[in-house]
Amino acid sequence: MENNLIENENITRLQIKNKIFIVVGTAHVSQESVRLVEDVITTEKPDTVCVELCEARLQSKRDSDHWRKMDIINVIKEKKAVLLLSNLLLSSFQQKIAAKMDITPGQEMLSAVEKAESMQALLCPVDRNIRVTLLRTWRSLGIWQKGKLFFHLIFSMGGLDEIDQESIEKMKKEDMLQSLLSELGESFPDLHRILIDERDLYLCSKIKTAPGDKIVAVVGAGHVPGIKKYWDEPLSDLETLQEIPPGSKTGQFFKWFLPGAVLIMICLGFFYGGKDAGTGMIAWWVIINGIMAALGAILALAHPLTILASFLAAPLTSLNPMIAAGWVAGLVEAFTRKPLVADFEDLPQDIKSFKGFWTNKVTKILLVVCFTNIGSMLGTFAAIPLMMRLYL
Repeated sequence: MENNLIENENITRLQIKNKIFIVVGTAHVSQESVRLVEDVITTEKPDTVCVELCEARLQSKRDSDHWRKMDIINVIKEKKAVLLLSNLLLSSFQQKIAAKMDITPGQEMLSAVEKAESMQALLCPVDRNIRVTLLRTWRSLGIWQKGKLFFHLIFSMGGLDEIDQESIEKMKKEDMLQSLLSELGESFPDLHRILIDERDLYLCSKIKTAPGDKIVAVVGAGHVPGIKKYWDEPLSDLETLQEIPPGSKTGQFFKWFLPGAVLIMICLGFFYGGKDAGTGMIAWWVIINGIMAALGAILALAHPLTILASFLAAPLTSLNPMIAAGWVAGLVEAFTRKPLVADFEDLPQDIKSFKGFWTNKVTKILLVVCFTNIGSMLGTFAAIPLMMRLYL
């Protein structure tokens, strides 16, 4: 090894033949990590600097105005509202913790990028695309688990206002996603595998195959043990780790089975119970489904027209597996309260607070989509037993 190398408990030195790898474990909310990263790159003068970012996140960090380019209508039409809201929730956690540490979230990664470019080192983003990670996580959960996780993320935001120093120190040593969701490990065993283990494998393989004779890799401290664990193993199949699995068969079954079952019930109601039973079933279906969807929109503080649209759309969309009440409500909200340039500019600041998600027009639209869909789903499950009582 070379002389005058920086020695630090957060630096791991690895080697493959004549290639030297310096893995720097960082905290995404630590000023000390920023200084360490800059010192290591300056001292080591690497051929390549790897950063725990995907191409998409690297571009978004470089482009501070990327929020302005977002088309919220297309987000809804492309069924990405839940994905975007989840991403913003996670970003909110990181920004709130970083604010307590008086640092820009992910500043150590930005510093690594800037230092690599200033020293003319090759820059390699080595993390898996955040969209793939979130979709693999989402698809691994059942319908009730999705709801539980969503509400945990929403209502945990308020608790971060009173986070103690011990928790902050813990977040310095773990991956941000891991520390946020660690308490849900028993309920969601797949979360750790997808969010941590798979990314450890992915990061390890990308770092090992990075070009150059000396590579500095800047990753979250929570990933270092995993990288060391997999270092001597064969390279992982990255294509497999980037596959987006199809929705669960159970979810697909209920997506088509429930509407069909409801229509059959109504037909049987008319056939065996007569006009009163059949119309009673329809009434229960419309009222319960509509009210629950409207309540979801109300929870998101939607526009009155959006609430009305939720009520009217839910009984129909719940019978059509290809359309969701939340999409209708989100589009109505987007047209009645069209986000302004200022809403996109204020988005990074607004998501730092629980209240900001409801006041910013962009995030409010996303909440309308999610809450209306949840309300419509609950309305479906509540209406069916009431309809059955009329028939039985």
